[in-house]
Amino acid sequence: MPPTGEQSEKYQKNVQRIEELSKRLIEVLSNRNNQNQKFMQVDQELVARAGLASFTDMISNPAKVFENQVSYWSQSLNLWMEARSPFLDFPKSAEPPPKSETKDKRFKNELWDTPYFKFIKDHYFLNTQMITRYFENMEGLSDSDRKRIDFFTQQITDLLSPANFLATNPEALDKAIKTEGQSLVNGLENLVGDLEKNNGDLQVTLSDPDAFKVGENLATTEGEVVFRNELFELLHYHPRTEKVKEIPLIIVPPWINKYYILDLRPDNSFIRWVVEQGYQLFVVSWINPDRTHRDVGMDTYTLDGCITAIDEVCKYTESKQINAIGYCIGGTLLALALAYMTKTNTDKVRTATFFTALTDFTDIGELGIFLGDDFIKGVDEIIQETGYLPGKQMSNAFSYLRANDLVYGPAIRSYLLGEPPKAFDLLHWNGDSTNLPGRMAREYFHDIIRRNLFSKGEYELKGVKLSLKDITIPLSAVACESDHLVDWKVSFDGIKQMKSRSKTFFLAESGHVAGIVNPPTKIKYGHYTNAKNPSSLEEWKENAEYHKESWWPAWEKWLSTRSGKTLEVDSITKTTRNLGPAPGEYIHYTI
Repeated sequence: MPPTGEQSEKYQKNVQRIEELSKRLIEVLSNRNNQNQKFMQVDQELVARAGLASFTDMISNPAKVFENQVSYWSQSLNLWMEARSPFLDFPKSAEPPPKSETKDKRFKNELWDTPYFKFIKDHYFLNTQMITRYFENMEGLSDSDRKRIDFFTQQITDLLSPANFLATNPEALDKAIKTEGQSLVNGLENLVGDLEKNNGDLQVTLSDPDAFKVGENLATTEGEVVFRNELFELLHYHPRTEKVKEIPLIIVPPWINKYYILDLRPDNSFIRWVVEQGYQLFVVSWINPDRTHRDVGMDTYTLDGCITAIDEVCKYTESKQINAIGYCIGGTLLALALAYMTKTNTDKVRTATFFTALTDFTDIGELGIFLGDDFIKGVDEIIQETGYLPGKQMSNAFSYLRANDLVYGPAIRSYLLGEPPKAFDLLHWNGDSTNLPGRMAREYFHDIIRRNLFSKGEYELKGVKLSLKDITIPLSAVACESDHLVDWKVSFDGIKQMKSRSKTFFLAESGHVAGIVNPPTKIKYGHYTNAKNPSSLEEWKENAEYHKESWWPAWEKWLSTRSGKTLEVDSITKTTRNLGPAPGEYIHYTI
């Protein structure tokens, strides 16, 4: 029954508001953009192969099927009896039900332990367990097909969690009652707002969009733009010490996201910290491509991007050599540039550091889920229409690798509980996605990843064949232990194929971003080192020395010995080039 009196008026207003929002919801869904469906379409041949394998398995081994079913029936019955036991004294079967996964963040609220909702939760775990076991034990599938089926199975079981639905989420129901429907109104407003903002695609707002502004409370390290072309701006940061290292340092970030992941707030900014250690620091800020960049390719990013940036730093500082950092796909690009510079007898980079970079794509782990023919077909169709691959679609797809953390968990808080998104700098950056030019995206997915031409020594750039073995300068590499995008062993394996005689590895705790953005002041994640660098990566990790602090100071110590002498800031030649203050103009470009 609805509340009475004054509460009844509020309740009725909320019901009316829900009806109004429902009309907006229907309208926005009717005009939905189908690009994301193309991006996430499933190969029908994969479905057919899975269906055939399932049918063959049932015919050839019916006993296994019946055994699984009998076990499922027994455990289901036992769960039902357990749910009834507070009210009726029923005997329990001998076979115990699966234990509740109490560590699962989706079910941490104590209301999930009440009889009715405990039954729903436990039955969900049972169903998930049975579905997962069924596909795990299915025979007749290739390793590639099995990985993709495991992924899509996980998507289905995550989607069907009772925590995702109002009628089976006790926390959401309880809050709706206590707020007289206000939480549902708030949640529906959040849902409709997200759908309208993304042309009908469901992309949950992860961070308060009004909490941060680039150049005001993010990316605030002082500097200026000293070079600009159609592809990037080159940022030079003001010295924060009286003396600086002779050899300048450049960071080549990924262009899949914006560079300021390395310059969030002053207390977690890698860029600010590097400048405070006495380095002349330059950073590439890539443009956010649109349809006019349709024909920009990997060669453009290598020559007009990375190598041009290196040339400009040398000109600006009047230095013959620089040190370089490449982050993620920026590391892949840096490796291509280094190989090309070796083949063209250009000696402008003294050392290189790779942050969570893939250079050999023989085994790319979970990323391989998105590289089937169905995915690539969707990518090609989108590029054909727009001239570029929209960053939002790609970011949304990759978020399903950690769906409960990046999709369903935030959706529950926003839509079912009606909570506003919190102010979180890292998630704000994560939502500030960038596009990929059409030709570059095709070349990257087809030639660099799927055909793995660079690692094989068959990648051709302007008539020059490039290989990992062409890279001979001193190297360091940082990988992250729990990186879900770039497996640390795969990252290190690519570096090991380079012919440099001096290589130093740092294995950071945590993931792709948090493992890198780990300031020393917080002592949050540690790292591993191994001076011996044995051939086996398993042996490297087993015999590595653990350090509880951030890897930043240890890496800086490595870089410092390779950065020349120390100079007075006033003695450095200053070239007058100021095209505006950092973070520049390109960082603000949105499509």
